[in-house]
Amino acid sequence: MPEEPKATDNKPVVTKLEAGKYAWCACGRSSQHPLCDGSHSGTGLTPVVFELEDSKTVALCACKKTNGAPFCDGSHSS
Repeated sequence: MPEEPKATDNKPVVTKLEAGKYAWCACGRSSQHPLCDGSHSGTGLTPVVFELEDSKTVALCACKKTNGAPFCDGSHSS
């Protein structure tokens, strides 16, 4: 059974990312949050890999409750 993800904040991480492939930290243990650094090893959790076609500003979930991982859906508000 996977461990519970650890919330790192109660609001999203808003950041500009260049076009490319990324791995969003789903466990909350990464020292490079909101991106994965491999700290999920042994937790039963895996990062969410996503790709951006163009550079843009995104809101990445930090509470780990989103239904639209890796992007914030406002779940931290409830």
